[in-house]
Amino acid sequence: MADRVTIVGQPTKMHAIGEAWVVELPRFGPEGTHFHTYGLLTPYFKALVEGKLVGTRCTNRACPVSQGRGELWLPPRADCPDCHRPMVWGEVTDPSGYIYAYTYVERGGTGLEIECPYYQIDVKIEGVCTIVKSYLADRTPIAIGDRVRARFRTGEDATHTALDLYFELVR
Repeated sequence: MADRVTIVGQPTKMHAIGEAWVVELPRFGPEGTHFHTYGLLTPYFKALVEGKLVGTRCTNRACPVSQGRGELWLPPRADCPDCHRPMVWGEVTDPSGYIYAYTYVERGGTGLEIECPYYQIDVKIEGVCTIVKSYLADRTPIAIGDRVRARFRTGEDATHTALDLYFELVR
């Protein structure tokens, strides 16, 4: 077993239809291929492939919660869950944080595209109002509060899925 987690399975194919991406997820062979559109959230997946982390925030001053000063949401939302107005995009300038919670996955289910064992982690990032769920590239023992930084699968390594975002321990 390597010290770092790898992605297993077949690569995804991505198609652009207008501004939106549609991915083919061939998890269960040709007859089980799932087609999924990212729709209004396509900018998030495009940014991952470019090595950037972006989210959305509410700028509606009439919003009962954010009052137009919303923090970023990851994963992004097309519309604010509080006032239902369109959100705006913003980049996470420092995509590092700390492990808020984790699970050690020794055996995954059907269709899992991450080599086991691995750590599924929840990360708290400064300026992001949600907890980001991802996975840790490292296989060394970890603890809640350990510092991590975002990394990205880009170029030929990109999966065009949420797996393009992962984290490494900050030593």
